[in-house]
Amino acid sequence: MKLYRFDGELSSVARLFLSVSITVIALAALLGATGAVSGNLFLLKLHPYLFFIGFGNLAILILNRYLTAAIYPELKIDPFRQVRYIYAVLLSLVMITVAVAMEWPLLKALTGFLLMMVVVGPLREIFTTLSIPKIWKEVSVRYYIFDVLFLLVANLGLLTLGLKEAFPDQRIIPFFVTQSSYFLGSSFPLSISVMGFLYTYAWSRSSRRELVKRLFSLWFYVFVGGVLLFLIVILAEYYLGMMLISHLLLFGVMALLGSFALYLYNFFHKNFPHPALAFLLSGLSLLFATSAYGIMNIYFLKGIHFGTIPPLRLDKMWIYHSHTHAALLGWITFSFIGMLYIVIPSIARSNSLETLRSEMALSALLGETVMKNAFKQLTMLLLSATAILLAFFLENNLLLGVAGTVYGCAVYYLSINLQMEMK
Repeated sequence: MKLYRFDGELSSVARLFLSVSITVIALAALLGATGAVSGNLFLLKLHPYLFFIGFGNLAILILNRYLTAAIYPELKIDPFRQVRYIYAVLLSLVMITVAVAMEWPLLKALTGFLLMMVVVGPLREIFTTLSIPKIWKEVSVRYYIFDVLFLLVANLGLLTLGLKEAFPDQRIIPFFVTQSSYFLGSSFPLSISVMGFLYTYAWSRSSRRELVKRLFSLWFYVFVGGVLLFLIVILAEYYLGMMLISHLLLFGVMALLGSFALYLYNFFHKNFPHPALAFLLSGLSLLFATSAYGIMNIYFLKGIHFGTIPPLRLDKMWIYHSHTHAALLGWITFSFIGMLYIVIPSIARSNSLETLRSEMALSALLGETVMKNAFKQLTMLLLSATAILLAFFLENNLLLGVAGTVYGCAVYYLSINLQMEMK
């Protein structure tokens, strides 16, 4: 990871964010691969915490703020404060590593508390700067700001998880506070931000803007409301409700995937093959796989109480692992790489958010070589992600380790590819 001498410029923060966040994802993938091959329980426990705490918080604190401020300029960005956010997240990664290694649950709880305090700052800025009607006016901003709220709740989940592990006999903390529920809750903020990004930089620019706005506004209620209701029916162990909601979300994802593929077909014919949009399409494809695995999860979960470890029978755990990894390595990582291929060059070239506010955001900001390399990177990521899912089905740890290593290296290549462009 290459660190930069900070000069107080917005572009410098963006580059630092790129370097740190991509390193965190690659490191989490490489540690998971190493743990699978070696059977090291510490690495297997640690790598999802690194992903959610590191990349999850950085993506919402930094990237999400760029996207929100690009719509509402009054949400000023303080580069020095953003650097402090990055340092705080790096500190939290050190803390969670020690907590997992030493089995110190109170340190895990302290990590969650620290991250909660960090997230409170941006939330206070948002709600003291923007009124509720103004937030609700822009569909994208609804998605972005709900993500910050969900991140606060996710960090609260880490705090309560640490306390529950430290005091297992206390009944104050609800039964549903488990590692699985924490990871599940941490994935929602990232998912919702991608939906807002897709609307802002794809569908909202279509010829039928008013219709698209209404549909994405409806999808906001279906997606966010469906996710919240889904958590409730899980806790209530209402099997029919879980199946109905999961199928509703699956059909919504299918509609998004089909319409976005049609959008890209028209865009590529009129403009040029944009690698960022190809990453986003691949992310939606893997969201479809995530939803399908999730329905299979529910089917085999029947009769097993929420919070049971493991959540499925051992012979069906490949479904659970495929569901989580299709979401994290596929839907979330692929989509955010696509977003970074748009956002980082836009900021680096102008040292501002002006390009993101204009029609130039989807223009050819990258050189031809960089764009070709991006498509090669996408190919390697798709192949390695598919191999990872196959390895879970085959229960082949060697294939899982090799594919995970290739995946981690391919993710890290994003930092190399963009830094070549921004020299």
